[in-house]
Formats: sequence, structure tokens, C-alpha cells
Amino acid sequence: MTMFKRIAFFMLINIGLMVGIGIFVAVLEWVFGIRITPSLKNGYTSLAIYSAVYGFSSAFISLAISRMVAKWMYSIEIVKGERLIDWGPKVQTVYATVDRLSQSHGIKMPEVGVYDSAEPNAFATGPTKNRALVAVSQGLLDTMSQAEIEGVIGHEMAHVLNGDMVTMTLLQGVLNTVIIFASRILANIIAGMIKSEGDTTWIEMIVNIVLQIAFGFLAMIVMSAYSRHREYRADEDSSKMLGKKSMIAALKRLQTLHDDLAGSIKGDDRIAAMQISTYKVSKWFSTHPALEDRIAALEKRYDLA
Repeated sequence: MTMFKRIAFFMLINIGLMVGIGIFVAVLEWVFGIRITPSLKNGYTSLAIYSAVYGFSSAFISLAISRMVAKWMYSIEIVKGERLIDWGPKVQTVYATVDRLSQSHGIKMPEVGVYDSAEPNAFATGPTKNRALVAVSQGLLDTMSQAEIEGVIGHEMAHVLNGDMVTMTLLQGVLNTVIIFASRILANIIAGMIKSEGDTTWIEMIVNIVLQIAFGFLAMIVMSAYSRHREYRADEDSSKMLGKKSMIAALKRLQTLHDDLAGSIKGDDRIAAMQISTYKVSKWFSTHPALEDRIAALEKRYDLA
């Protein structure tokens, strides 16, 4: 995918939801005269409270539907423990690793799924540690050894155990709050500067929506920077749980596969921020550090076995 499509996906669930609600609220106010957003005449306190409620609600709605959206987008086939014998040894390794790590850390067993994609990848998502989903691509199962797969699953389980989905949501909620607050104030100022004999409400509404989308792109720089940080941490935690050699072997294998497959398949980045690796994009919007940087970071950690 192009970088624009990659960024557009991130906006689709959260920023898109936020803008959609904003349009709905604006229509209610403009067409039906229902006042929902606070007036700026009495200061910014009410607007700040409104922005926080609106911004965090959008973020947590996105989190709540994340597992459902992932299943729908990838057509994920869920692996049932009682029918595990129907699956091959590599899928059984995935399931057994998730089961072992969830039991040792006292959380409910996440759902385990397989999706059809030639790209070797995996991801974890879900609203809480106890309602998570760990999914692997068929491409990963076809091209990696069982030991390498264990390293990948350890990485994804680290995301679950660290509560990365919730942390990302809280950060997104803060950014949403700032976006809504700033765009509303700037839209009000810009609309006031435009000389018009008629009602400028529609001008303010359009400017507000445009600013929310523009600020949404800027917010993605912050989100991507944090995402890169959490990838290093997940690599480290996987090394602690399953051994550094296993995690390094998995990353090296991913690096080799990406180099070998470059140009032959397209990066399947429908949920790029959640996957274990992504193809190279602009540094500012990359959700993952380069695989060579992740490998080097682990190799320098002599305190990890």
C-alpha cells in the first residue's frame, strides 16, 4: 500500500469515527437547532470538558470494536482448543504458546486465529488482557520454523500482557482531546475573520472538520513514535519469557523473508500498527523500528539470556 493508504487506515477507525460524530453533532445543531457543543462566549472550560469526553469516547469505542474489526477485515478463522487436532503442528505450537503464557501470567486465554495472507506476519488486539486476540498469517506459518514462531507469539503476547492496546487508546484519547479543543477554537476564529452577511455556522463547521483531519495526521506522528517504543519493549519481554535467541531468530527470519519477498507480494498493512513488522514507510509515520535496529537492540542486551 502507499503511505497515504496506510495513514488513512489509522484515521479510519479513530479519527474517522471522531470526525463522523462531529459531523453528526454539527448537523443536529445547524439543522435542528439542538445545542450540544458548549459556547465559547463563556470561556474554554466547558469546551475542554466536552473535548475530553468526546475524544476519549471515540478512542475507547475504537478499542471496544478492535477485535471484531480485526476478525472482519482479515476473515480470521478461530482455532478451537477442542478441535486443535484438526490443525497442523505449527498452529498447535501457536495455540500451545499462547495457552502457556496466558496461564503463567494469570490471564484468560486469548482467542487464537489464522488468516489468509502471503505476508509473514502476526498481530494481537482486543479491548483488555482478558479479551484479546492473537492472529498469525498463513504466510508466517508456511515460512517460519516452530522455534521462530514461538518468538513471534512471545512478542504478541507481550503486547497483550503489557496492556499496549489500552495504553495506545489512552494516548489516542489525549490526542483526540487536543485535536477537538484546538480545531474548534481555530475554526471559530477563522469563521469570525470571514466577512459574510449570512450565517457563518456552516463555514465554522467545515473548517472544524478540515482542521480535525489535518491535526489527525499530526497526531499519527506521536502515535507512531510511541508504537515504535512499544515494539522494542515487546521484543525485550518476549526474550525474557522465551529466551533472547528465540526472539532474535524470529526477527532475523522476518528480515530475510521481507528481503526475499520484496516486490513479489504487497505488504498486508490493514492493521499495520498491530503487526509484528511492516514494510518501510516514511520514518515519521512508521509504526515499527527497522528490523535490523530491533535485532541490534536485543543483541546489545547482555542481561537477557
